[in-house]
Amino acid sequence: MSLKARITEDMKGAMRAKESARLSAIRLLLSAMKQREVDERIELTDGDVMGIIEKMIKQRRESIVQYEKGGRADLADAEKFEVGVLAAYLPERLGEAEVAAAIDAALASTGAKSMPDMGKVMAVLKPKLAGQADLAKVSALVNAQLSG
Repeated sequence: MSLKARITEDMKGAMRAKESARLSAIRLLLSAMKQREVDERIELTDGDVMGIIEKMIKQRRESIVQYEKGGRADLADAEKFEVGVLAAYLPERLGEAEVAAAIDAALASTGAKSMPDMGKVMAVLKPKLAGQADLAKVSALVNAQLSG
């Protein structure tokens, strides 16, 4: 079952169970997915859907920080709940050792030696690690290896 189909089925399950908060979070995700399909005139792959989910989680985490600074614990809690719902659709996160091994393999396969080769390395890593690792941290690790 594709990720998109699973999300749709979960929406139906949330409707039947009358879980309004969960239903709302899933509908926001489906809306973002539909918007991207219409805008780009494409059929989303599981990788595309994971990218959308990661973006939505990042937005919610930023909102949580702002709400907590503003003393709005109620809104922060709602955002935390949505992060939990969205994160359930992402694959298991890789450990540091697994990420390091993937970086080493990408460096070896591309023959990267210096900073101008960073784009090649990230082009190899991005599809492999999407949804399984924070790509900003991966980029920083690659940067450190190519700089040093």
